[in-house]
Amino acid sequence: MTAARLLVRESELYRFAVCHLLNRLHKLHDDASIGSDLIPLFLEFREEFNNQLSLKKHQLFKIFNGRTPPQNKFVAMADIELLLLPQHSVRQRLHSTQEASGHKDASTEIWLKNYLYFKYQLDGDLINMTAEEPILIDND
Repeated sequence: MTAARLLVRESELYRFAVCHLLNRLHKLHDDASIGSDLIPLFLEFREEFNNQLSLKKHQLFKIFNGRTPPQNKFVAMADIELLLLPQHSVRQRLHSTQEASGHKDASTEIWLKNYLYFKYQLDGDLINMTAEEPILIDND
């Protein structure tokens, strides 16, 4: 249906989808991307990796730290586990992590991103909400 709506052949649509996904996964193709460099990618695809690939914590540990990253890029197992947990469990774990309390947010995903970006000093903006912005309550 999608191919018909775009007025293209299905094979063209599949080629586009594969190319688009591989481009978004570019850090996995780059041997220089190790350790905490991969955190933004795994945050972006967290749900998809968990639901479709069923990665285990030891697999992720090897993906992040298998190439012996420098100490400042080493990703702790506790943080790797956060990437695999369901959202309600992530929120509980972040509540119990003193280091994460300074980044608390109504959205679990924003809280997790802010915590990991700050802890691993990643490039990118931390998501800050102002008093004028509506606060969405995460029931997870």
